[in-house]
Amino acid sequence: MHNVTANGASIPALGFGTFRMPGPDVLKIVPHALSVGFRHVDTAQIYGNEAEVGQAIVDSGVDRGEIFLTTKVWVENYKHDDFIKSVDESLKKLKTDYVDLLLLHWPNDVVSLAEQIVALNEVKEAGRVRHIGVSNFNTRLMAEAVKLSKAPLVTNQIEYHPYLNQDVVIAAASAAGMSVTGYYGMADGKVFADPVLNDIGAKHNKSVAQIVLRWLVQQPGIVALSKTVGEARAAENFAVFDFELSAAEMSAIHALAKPDGRIVSPEGLAPAWDMAA
Repeated sequence: MHNVTANGASIPALGFGTFRMPGPDVLKIVPHALSVGFRHVDTAQIYGNEAEVGQAIVDSGVDRGEIFLTTKVWVENYKHDDFIKSVDESLKKLKTDYVDLLLLHWPNDVVSLAEQIVALNEVKEAGRVRHIGVSNFNTRLMAEAVKLSKAPLVTNQIEYHPYLNQDVVIAAASAAGMSVTGYYGMADGKVFADPVLNDIGAKHNKSVAQIVLRWLVQQPGIVALSKTVGEARAAENFAVFDFELSAAEMSAIHALAKPDGRIVSPEGLAPAWDMAA
Protein backbone atom coordinates (compact mmCIF):
# COMPACT_ATOMS: atom_id res chain seq x y z
CA MET A 1 0.00 0.00 0.00
CA HIS A 2 1.25 3.45 -0.82
CA ASN A 3 -0.10 6.75 0.46
CA VAL A 4 -1.30 9.68 -1.63
CA THR A 5 -0.03 13.02 -0.36
CA ALA A 6 -2.23 16.06 -0.84
CA ASN A 7 -1.92 19.47 0.83
CA GLY A 8 -0.35 18.04 3.98
CA ALA A 9 -2.46 14.88 4.21
CA SER A 10 -1.07 11.38 3.71
CA ILE A 11 -4.01 9.21 2.61
CA PRO A 12 -3.80 5.43 2.15
CA ALA A 13 -4.38 4.95 -1.58
CA LEU A 14 -6.91 2.16 -1.09
CA GLY A 15 -9.84 2.72 1.23
CA PHE A 16 -12.62 0.47 2.47
CA GLY A 17 -16.04 2.00 1.77
CA THR A 18 -19.24 1.34 3.70
CA PHE A 19 -21.89 2.92 1.45
CA ARG A 20 -25.23 1.02 1.64
CA MET A 21 -23.70 -1.36 4.16
CA PRO A 22 -26.06 -2.36 7.00
CA GLY A 23 -24.72 -2.23 10.55
CA PRO A 24 -24.39 -6.01 11.07
CA ASP A 25 -22.34 -6.30 7.87
CA VAL A 26 -20.11 -3.42 8.99
CA LEU A 27 -19.46 -5.12 12.34
CA LYS A 28 -18.45 -8.31 10.54
CA ILE A 29 -16.44 -7.09 7.56
CA VAL A 30 -14.61 -3.94 8.74
CA PRO A 31 -12.48 -5.78 11.35
CA HIS A 32 -11.68 -8.37 8.67
CA ALA A 33 -10.75 -5.66 6.15
CA LEU A 34 -8.42 -4.13 8.72
CA SER A 35 -6.92 -7.56 9.44
CA VAL A 36 -5.97 -8.04 5.77
CA GLY A 37 -4.24 -4.66 5.63
CA PHE A 38 -6.75 -1.87 4.91
CA ARG A 39 -5.95 1.27 6.91
CA HIS A 40 -8.45 3.69 5.40
CA VAL A 41 -12.17 3.44 6.24
CA ASP A 42 -14.84 5.65 4.65
CA THR A 43 -18.33 6.33 5.99
CA ALA A 44 -20.85 9.20 6.11
CA GLN A 45 -23.62 10.55 8.31
CA ILE A 46 -26.28 9.60 5.75
CA TYR A 47 -25.06 5.98 5.57
CA GLY A 48 -26.54 5.40 9.02
CA ASN A 49 -23.67 3.15 10.08
CA GLU A 50 -21.16 5.45 11.80
CA ALA A 51 -21.81 3.78 15.18
CA GLU A 52 -21.08 0.34 13.74
CA VAL A 53 -17.96 1.63 11.96
CA GLY A 54 -16.73 3.03 15.27
CA GLN A 55 -17.46 -0.23 17.09
CA ALA A 56 -15.84 -2.29 14.31
CA ILE A 57 -12.64 -0.25 14.59
CA VAL A 58 -12.60 -0.81 18.36
CA ASP A 59 -13.29 -4.53 17.86
CA SER A 60 -10.52 -4.86 15.26
CA GLY A 61 -7.78 -4.34 17.81
CA VAL A 62 -5.96 -2.07 15.34
CA ASP A 63 -4.76 1.11 16.99
CA ARG A 64 -6.96 4.09 16.11
CA GLY A 65 -3.86 6.09 15.19
CA GLU A 66 -3.06 3.62 12.40
CA ILE A 67 -6.43 4.11 10.69
CA PHE A 68 -7.32 6.95 8.33
CA LEU A 69 -11.02 7.53 9.03
CA THR A 70 -13.25 9.60 6.75
CA THR A 71 -16.84 10.73 7.27
CA LYS A 72 -19.06 13.25 5.51
CA VAL A 73 -21.51 15.90 6.72
CA TRP A 74 -24.97 15.50 5.19
CA VAL A 75 -26.55 18.44 3.33
CA GLU A 76 -29.34 18.89 5.90
CA ASN A 77 -26.66 19.72 8.50
CA TYR A 78 -24.95 22.54 6.60
CA LYS A 79 -26.24 25.45 8.72
CA HIS A 80 -23.42 26.45 11.04
CA ASP A 81 -24.82 25.30 14.38
CA ASP A 82 -26.30 22.12 12.90
CA PHE A 83 -22.96 21.40 11.26
CA ILE A 84 -20.98 21.65 14.51
CA LYS A 85 -23.56 19.57 16.39
CA SER A 86 -23.62 16.90 13.66
CA VAL A 87 -19.83 16.54 13.75
CA ASP A 88 -19.92 16.08 17.53
CA GLU A 89 -22.61 13.40 17.04
CA SER A 90 -20.52 11.67 14.36
CA LEU A 91 -17.47 11.59 16.63
CA LYS A 92 -19.53 10.14 19.46
CA LYS A 93 -20.91 7.41 17.17
CA LEU A 94 -17.47 6.71 15.72
CA LYS A 95 -16.03 6.38 19.27
CA THR A 96 -13.17 8.75 18.53
CA ASP A 97 -12.24 12.31 19.37
CA TYR A 98 -11.21 13.14 15.79
CA VAL A 99 -11.64 12.01 12.21
CA ASP A 100 -8.78 12.15 9.75
CA LEU A 101 -10.90 13.61 6.98
CA LEU A 102 -14.26 15.39 6.96
CA LEU A 103 -16.05 16.11 3.69
CA LEU A 104 -19.04 18.12 2.54
CA HIS A 105 -21.06 15.24 1.05
CA TRP A 106 -22.84 17.02 -1.82
CA PRO A 107 -23.11 20.62 -2.99
CA ASN A 108 -26.15 22.39 -1.58
CA ASP A 109 -26.94 26.08 -2.04
CA VAL A 110 -29.73 26.28 0.56
CA VAL A 111 -26.87 27.27 2.87
CA SER A 112 -24.12 29.39 1.31
CA LEU A 113 -20.88 27.58 0.50
CA ALA A 114 -19.10 30.25 2.55
CA GLU A 115 -21.04 29.22 5.67
CA GLN A 116 -20.30 25.54 5.01
CA ILE A 117 -16.57 26.22 4.60
CA VAL A 118 -16.44 28.36 7.75
CA ALA A 119 -17.91 25.47 9.75
CA LEU A 120 -15.54 22.99 8.10
CA ASN A 121 -12.57 25.16 9.08
CA GLU A 122 -13.93 25.64 12.59
CA VAL A 123 -14.04 21.93 13.40
CA LYS A 124 -10.54 21.54 11.96
CA GLU A 125 -9.20 24.39 14.09
CA ALA A 126 -10.83 22.78 17.13
CA GLY A 127 -8.90 19.55 16.44
CA ARG A 128 -12.07 17.56 15.79
CA VAL A 129 -10.89 16.79 12.26
CA ARG A 130 -7.37 16.62 10.86
CA HIS A 131 -8.10 17.34 7.21
CA ILE A 132 -11.03 18.70 5.22
CA GLY A 133 -12.37 18.30 1.71
CA VAL A 134 -15.42 18.04 -0.51
CA SER A 135 -17.35 15.37 -2.35
CA ASN A 136 -19.28 15.44 -5.63
CA PHE A 137 -18.11 18.98 -6.44
CA ASN A 138 -17.59 20.15 -10.01
CA THR A 139 -14.51 22.23 -10.87
CA ARG A 140 -16.29 25.57 -10.39
CA LEU A 141 -17.50 24.69 -6.90
CA MET A 142 -14.15 23.12 -6.05
CA ALA A 143 -12.33 26.34 -7.02
CA GLU A 144 -14.78 28.41 -4.99
CA ALA A 145 -14.34 26.16 -1.94
CA VAL A 146 -10.54 26.35 -2.22
CA LYS A 147 -10.72 30.16 -2.37
CA LEU A 148 -13.07 30.37 0.64
CA SER A 149 -11.14 27.99 2.88
CA LYS A 150 -8.37 29.07 5.26
CA ALA A 151 -7.17 25.47 5.60
CA PRO A 152 -6.20 23.53 2.45
CA LEU A 153 -8.69 21.08 1.01
CA VAL A 154 -7.15 17.64 0.49
CA THR A 155 -9.60 15.73 -1.72
CA ASN A 156 -12.71 15.79 -3.88
CA GLN A 157 -14.50 12.44 -3.59
CA ILE A 158 -16.24 11.70 -6.89
CA GLU A 159 -17.62 8.87 -9.01
CA TYR A 160 -14.72 7.42 -10.99
CA HIS A 161 -14.52 4.19 -12.97
CA PRO A 162 -13.40 3.04 -16.45
CA TYR A 163 -16.60 4.27 -18.12
CA LEU A 164 -16.41 7.86 -16.78
CA ASN A 165 -13.69 10.25 -17.91
CA GLN A 166 -12.83 12.53 -14.99
CA ASP A 167 -9.68 14.10 -16.47
CA VAL A 168 -11.02 17.67 -16.12
CA VAL A 169 -11.76 17.32 -12.40
CA ILE A 170 -8.53 15.39 -11.75
CA ALA A 171 -6.45 18.09 -13.46
CA ALA A 172 -8.18 20.86 -11.48
CA ALA A 173 -7.70 18.97 -8.21
CA SER A 174 -4.02 18.36 -8.99
CA ALA A 175 -3.48 22.05 -9.78
CA ALA A 176 -4.91 22.88 -6.33
CA GLY A 177 -2.68 20.30 -4.61
CA MET A 178 -5.68 18.05 -3.96
CA SER A 179 -6.20 14.34 -4.47
CA VAL A 180 -9.27 12.76 -6.05
CA THR A 181 -10.97 9.92 -4.19
CA GLY A 182 -12.86 7.66 -6.57
CA TYR A 183 -16.04 5.83 -5.57
CA TYR A 184 -18.19 3.40 -7.59
CA GLY A 185 -15.04 1.94 -9.15
CA MET A 186 -16.89 -1.19 -10.27
CA ALA A 187 -19.48 0.95 -12.10
CA ASP A 188 -22.32 -0.78 -10.26
CA GLY A 189 -21.07 -4.16 -11.47
CA LYS A 190 -20.77 -3.23 -15.16
CA VAL A 191 -17.01 -3.86 -15.21
CA PHE A 192 -17.26 -7.58 -14.51
CA ALA A 193 -18.49 -8.56 -17.98
CA ASP A 194 -16.14 -6.21 -19.83
CA PRO A 195 -14.00 -8.15 -22.34
CA VAL A 196 -11.11 -5.65 -22.21
CA LEU A 197 -10.89 -5.85 -18.42
CA ASN A 198 -11.28 -9.64 -18.43
CA ASP A 199 -8.49 -9.97 -20.99
CA ILE A 200 -6.12 -7.78 -18.96
CA GLY A 201 -7.06 -9.74 -15.83
CA ALA A 202 -6.24 -13.04 -17.51
CA LYS A 203 -2.80 -11.74 -18.52
CA HIS A 204 -1.98 -10.82 -14.92
CA ASN A 205 -3.85 -13.74 -13.30
CA LYS A 206 -5.94 -11.15 -11.44
CA SER A 207 -9.69 -10.57 -11.11
CA VAL A 208 -11.48 -7.73 -12.90
CA ALA A 209 -11.97 -5.99 -9.56
CA GLN A 210 -8.22 -6.13 -8.94
CA ILE A 211 -7.50 -4.74 -12.41
CA VAL A 212 -9.90 -1.80 -11.89
CA LEU A 213 -8.56 -1.01 -8.42
CA ARG A 214 -4.98 -1.23 -9.71
CA TRP A 215 -5.87 1.11 -12.60
CA LEU A 216 -7.23 3.61 -10.11
CA VAL A 217 -4.40 3.56 -7.56
CA GLN A 218 -1.72 3.51 -10.28
CA GLN A 219 -2.83 6.99 -11.37
CA PRO A 220 -1.01 9.84 -9.58
CA GLY A 221 -3.10 11.57 -6.92
CA ILE A 222 -5.93 9.03 -6.99
CA VAL A 223 -7.35 7.31 -3.91
CA ALA A 224 -9.74 4.41 -4.59
CA LEU A 225 -12.56 3.14 -2.41
CA SER A 226 -13.41 -0.55 -2.56
CA LYS A 227 -16.42 -2.19 -0.98
CA THR A 228 -17.51 -5.72 -0.29
CA VAL A 229 -19.24 -7.72 2.45
CA GLY A 230 -17.33 -10.89 1.51
CA GLU A 231 -14.19 -11.80 3.45
CA ALA A 232 -12.43 -13.46 0.52
CA ARG A 233 -13.26 -10.52 -1.75
CA ALA A 234 -11.93 -8.03 0.83
CA ALA A 235 -8.57 -9.81 0.86
CA GLU A 236 -8.61 -9.98 -2.95
CA ASN A 237 -9.39 -6.27 -3.26
CA PHE A 238 -6.40 -5.42 -1.08
CA ALA A 239 -4.01 -7.52 -3.18
CA VAL A 240 -3.37 -4.93 -5.89
CA PHE A 241 0.10 -3.73 -4.93
CA ASP A 242 2.09 -6.74 -6.19
CA PHE A 243 1.70 -6.05 -9.92
CA GLU A 244 1.64 -3.14 -12.35
CA LEU A 245 -0.37 -2.37 -15.46
CA SER A 246 1.56 -1.38 -18.57
CA ALA A 247 1.08 2.04 -20.17
CA ALA A 248 -0.82 0.32 -23.00
CA GLU A 249 -3.12 -1.45 -20.51
CA MET A 250 -3.75 1.81 -18.62
CA SER A 251 -4.64 3.52 -21.92
CA ALA A 252 -6.92 0.65 -22.97
CA ILE A 253 -8.88 1.01 -19.73
CA HIS A 254 -9.08 4.81 -20.06
CA ALA A 255 -10.42 4.26 -23.60
CA LEU A 256 -13.51 2.51 -22.18
CA ALA A 257 -14.97 5.86 -21.05
CA LYS A 258 -18.32 6.79 -22.59
CA PRO A 259 -20.13 10.15 -22.83
CA ASP A 260 -23.06 8.67 -20.88
CA GLY A 261 -20.90 6.76 -18.41
CA ARG A 262 -22.03 8.57 -15.27
CA ILE A 263 -24.19 6.48 -12.93
CA VAL A 264 -24.63 8.65 -9.82
CA SER A 265 -26.43 11.95 -10.39
CA PRO A 266 -29.26 12.40 -7.87
CA GLU A 267 -31.78 15.10 -8.68
CA GLY A 268 -31.65 17.96 -6.21
CA LEU A 269 -28.08 17.14 -5.17
CA ALA A 270 -25.97 16.80 -8.31
CA PRO A 271 -24.27 19.94 -9.63
CA ALA A 272 -23.81 20.76 -13.34
CA TRP A 273 -21.13 18.18 -14.07
CA ASP A 274 -17.97 19.04 -15.97
CA MET A 275 -17.81 17.54 -19.45
CA ALA A 276 -14.75 15.52 -20.48
CA ALA A 277 -12.23 17.50 -22.53
